[in-house]
Amino acid sequence: MSLNATPSANRAHIGFFGCRNAGKSSLVNAVTGQALAIVSDVRGTTTDPVYKAMELLPLGPVVIVDTPGFDDRGELGELRIQRTRDALNRCDAAVLVVGGEAGLQGADVRLIELMKARSLPFLIAWNKVDSPACQPPAKDALPVSATQHTGVDALKEALARILPTFEERRLLADLVNPGDAVVLVCPIDESAPKGRIILPQQQAIRDLLDAGAMAFVARETELAATLDKLKEPPALVVTDSQAFRVVNAIVPQSIPLTSFSILMARYKGFLDAAVRGVAAVDVLKDGDAVLLAEGCTHHRQCNDIGTVKLPRWLRAHTGRDIRIETASGRDFPEDLTPYRLVIHCGGCMLTETVVRYRMEQALAQGVPFTNYGIAIARMTGALERSLRLFPALHDLISEGGA
Repeated sequence: MSLNATPSANRAHIGFFGCRNAGKSSLVNAVTGQALAIVSDVRGTTTDPVYKAMELLPLGPVVIVDTPGFDDRGELGELRIQRTRDALNRCDAAVLVVGGEAGLQGADVRLIELMKARSLPFLIAWNKVDSPACQPPAKDALPVSATQHTGVDALKEALARILPTFEERRLLADLVNPGDAVVLVCPIDESAPKGRIILPQQQAIRDLLDAGAMAFVARETELAATLDKLKEPPALVVTDSQAFRVVNAIVPQSIPLTSFSILMARYKGFLDAAVRGVAAVDVLKDGDAVLLAEGCTHHRQCNDIGTVKLPRWLRAHTGRDIRIETASGRDFPEDLTPYRLVIHCGGCMLTETVVRYRMEQALAQGVPFTNYGIAIARMTGALERSLRLFPALHDLISEGGA
């Protein structure tokens, strides 16, 4: 990925939902001006959610999500409906596409209830208004014709009005001043992506460049030499969480230190919950189950953090026989009550909407929620130091919150 490309995780996700044969895929193609979705008269042509990142005026960088019909039938149909529900939880706004000839169906009503329960902004697009058999549009529905492109521009403008505006955050530029030197510690081991660096490291470099600061990148094995070569101490050191123990020992206490994962949790808006939730690490008992969740899917290496390192560190830190379960990508359990703790990755591949939904889902079920960076900092004795940059969160430790 180039440094100037907008990651999917930073794009507004707009989902198109409705019954089979309502014209969802046709409307997706009309809105985007591209043949993104397969169109057919056969009911249930779309069998899995389709995600497409693109630039869409006047909305800007977005991800368009086309979904299976919410009125599907049979065993496979139930699985497709569940995939549609999962897609709904990933969206920042939604379009309910109603086939105007059939009118509002029971499945459409259930979708509206789900959207309202999620406080998800949505529009109702009353499709096929060009058909003589089309029923009068429901109140507040936008009349459209995917085949004739009637009302498509009005739909896009309405979407632009309802899309939520998130509080603008910086990954770390607000923590430094122009001209500051910042050292980024990026371990290169068997689990590092071949020939590239991971997204939080890319974003950190770009954010520092935008702030007029200077980024120095080194592995943990060259960190001491890097600090020696700098004429003045850096304003900040940011490390991959896996190297916290080593880096914490090398970097003088006078130099602020944190991790990419902690910065990403702040960027996604769940750092405070992660700091509160990490206290559960110290009260785990034999037989307790911990869910390790990651937002991306990748080939598991022999020393993978989610399936090897974190389980090993958790068992060593607690001295307990802990059961570990993992979830990755779009898979995330709805029922979290079997777990005593959820430890999530930084969420760089997920939107803020998705991460916050997972966090709220855990907390609503009484399950503490933290993330990789906070948990590793806790287990390596670096948590207090890693939060000095954020006084309000640092106070949580003093108050016993973590």
